[in-house]
Amino acid sequence: MAAAPQMAAAAFGAVGLGAFIYSQVNSAPVVAPKNQAFVFVKPHAVTDKVNALVRQDLEAKGIKVLAEGELSSETIDKEKLIDQHYYAIASKATILKPEQMNVPADKFEGFFGESWDTAMSNKKVYNALDACAKLGVSSEEMAKLWADAKKNKKLVKFGGGFYCGEVSYKKEKLYVFNGFFMEMRNAFTAPNKKIHYYSVEWDEKTLPWSDFRGKLLGPTDPKEAPKDSLRGKVLADWKKLGLASEPNVGDNAVHASASPFEAMAERMNWMGVKCANDAFCTALTASGISEAVVKAWSVDPQVKIGDGKKKSLFDSLEDMDASVCLAKAKELNSLN
Repeated sequence: MAAAPQMAAAAFGAVGLGAFIYSQVNSAPVVAPKNQAFVFVKPHAVTDKVNALVRQDLEAKGIKVLAEGELSSETIDKEKLIDQHYYAIASKATILKPEQMNVPADKFEGFFGESWDTAMSNKKVYNALDACAKLGVSSEEMAKLWADAKKNKKLVKFGGGFYCGEVSYKKEKLYVFNGFFMEMRNAFTAPNKKIHYYSVEWDEKTLPWSDFRGKLLGPTDPKEAPKDSLRGKVLADWKKLGLASEPNVGDNAVHASASPFEAMAERMNWMGVKCANDAFCTALTASGISEAVVKAWSVDPQVKIGDGKKKSLFDSLEDMDASVCLAKAKELNSLN
């Protein structure tokens, strides 16, 4: 990992090992830490003016910046940081090999007219990253091939964020998983790109998490964002702020964690912070949630939520302040 994440992780030592937990000898309750989030300016919007605007607006709301730094596209690519960030879809595109995926063989054969075993034995099945290498195409070209497959109705959905498409290029025909992700990934890994990040903290009594995202950050679509939100301000002044093009739903300038749990997962991924050095993670483990479960939950699996239902772990904790999020995590742990 790069030097910046290592230094940032070290900075968290005092925070993560602080006295957020009462004596376990006396069986006292676990005290939730303050709200902590991970915020970053997306590659398309990284300019000195945008970076300054983000820090200014965070501090104006009483939010303390605990750590700040940058990660280059080379590091993001090498460490597969963006792949981990979007794990639910990226795992099928760049991390897992076809034989490691839970592909429904009957649905595969029913849709493509070829058995899964035959396709595998003939080496016709690839994740998106390996398919690009096999075909000798770029991320942009894969995006076009994937769009063609969609247009020709040669895409099948196996589950949430899990797609397979029949991609044709020259004389080759391959079955590719989640080919759409490569263009998303390229936005972070193309040469000379970078993110500028802030690890922040504030008291939940002064700013609810829902307002942190909805009012300070703004909705996903910048055009729907309040004018005084970060996404709204960047949209209004994108030329003055030095952006090459107007922000949109995909390139919406700034990312921020959706919950304290997601923020913890993002600090671990992007900054290399260890559980023992993270305030929220130590609160989770002190409340009886094992570090192994924390790690498994950090890639947003489907979890039991009661009444025989399942839901995304991240969605189950979205927009909760640290105290509520900790209690909900404990509840989910008891159900799973």
